[in-house]
Amino acid sequence: MSFTSLLQAVIDGILTGGVYALMAAGLTLIFGVMNIINIAQGVMVVLGAYLSYALSVHLGIGLLPGLLLTVPAMFVLGVAIEFVFMRRLRESDRTGMSILVTFAVAIVIEGILTEIFGVDYVQLHAAYVDKSVYVFGFYLPYIYLIGFGLAVVLLIALYWLLYRTKFGRAVRASLQNRTAADLIGINVDRTRTISVGIGVAVTAVGGMVFGATNAFNPGSGYDLISRLLAIVILGGMGSIGGAMAAAVFMLVINDVVAVAWSPTWAPLVFFAALVIVLSFRPQGLFGSAAARAQ
Repeated sequence: MSFTSLLQAVIDGILTGGVYALMAAGLTLIFGVMNIINIAQGVMVVLGAYLSYALSVHLGIGLLPGLLLTVPAMFVLGVAIEFVFMRRLRESDRTGMSILVTFAVAIVIEGILTEIFGVDYVQLHAAYVDKSVYVFGFYLPYIYLIGFGLAVVLLIALYWLLYRTKFGRAVRASLQNRTAADLIGINVDRTRTISVGIGVAVTAVGGMVFGATNAFNPGSGYDLISRLLAIVILGGMGSIGGAMAAAVFMLVINDVVAVAWSPTWAPLVFFAALVIVLSFRPQGLFGSAAARAQ
């Protein structure tokens, strides 16, 4: 193994980490706001990919312009899921019950996708998906650069929304003390509904990039959710910045191990790194026992 191939693996890991951070952003936002673990996140990423696929193949709408349609559609889906299912969960057992509820949602979405698209693998294509730029001896795929850029922009936007806006203050107040938030005039139910809608809407962007970089079918979400949960836990449950850092950290390790040792061992090392870090820092890299959505 040469130094060049090792450095290429590090670069690939950083860019791929951006894509995973994009997919994990909605998951960590929803947990940070509502203490809900969205097991359906992986399937929702796949749903976002299929929406982009349908627009691209059947309507001739490009992947990036298609986000103008898929993001609002996923926002509406998130609002509907929160209103129909999550709002009815009691505060005392919200986190535990959310796993069962969102797992059921995942099964329903997977069944609908299977009925419409079948089980064959597909992949998104565009002129920039299959091209790379050659910089200082390294090939950088355009789609990964786009995905990394989108991840940085969206994560900064989410952080700004939570910490620099009136809505963000309402979100954090609702989480810290619902009764006090009600007393000062905050509509807690509406705030939470919008937050879940935003968390699911972001998934549309992650789904588009995922579908352009991987072949997928309706069952692809199950492998995804294990990695996304690992990233969110390592970064700190509810920490938006932590999701980005953890995704880059984990994917760099994954790609370096695949090149330096064996692709077979890469997934094992991925999760072993999670166990080792949490053994020394149980709250994750950027999480804290008393904070959420930071």
